[in-house]
Amino acid sequence: MVPERESLRERTPAGATAASRPRAARLDQPGVPRRRILPEYDPEAFGRLSERIARFLGTGRFLVWMTAVIILWVAWNSLAPRGLRFDEYPFIFLTLMLSLQASYAAPLILLAQNRQDDRDRVNLEQDRKQNERSIADTEYLTREVAALRIGLGEVATRDWIRSELQDMVKELEGRQNGHRHDAVVFPAERSRGRDADDR
Repeated sequence: MVPERESLRERTPAGATAASRPRAARLDQPGVPRRRILPEYDPEAFGRLSERIARFLGTGRFLVWMTAVIILWVAWNSLAPRGLRFDEYPFIFLTLMLSLQASYAAPLILLAQNRQDDRDRVNLEQDRKQNERSIADTEYLTREVAALRIGLGEVATRDWIRSELQDMVKELEGRQNGHRHDAVVFPAERSRGRDADDR
């Protein structure tokens, strides 16, 4: 008897809330496929097909084929024996076929344009991000060039050193010419001698 009670405990949920809880689907098992009323299709494949059709509808080849079909249709239904004609003079069936073709062509063209708009939007977003990165890089390089200019402004250039040396040479030549006998090359030494004598 004891094993039967244990088996009953395993089968039935215990507690007040367990009986009212709905049984959850197990995650370790695949779900039951749902029935769908409409057939399933791949939107990407359908979009690519619509773009191909829209591209073909916008070519001269389509216009040539369409014109040839209409000419053959009218010629057959005008010149063929009465028993072989399938669309008499007002060509109502031809009008129906052309309106049917137009009613399918318009949504396909719109779908292709929507897909192209989506692609253009993505491309514009990528271009905008690329432009932002380029502007940030340009600003960074501008700051770096400005820092280099400031740094170079404090560095002694070759021309500045040459001009300073030429000024010193001119000053020394002037001292030698004006005070040849009493020329002092190092004025600090002379002042040191005076300071020693003063003491």
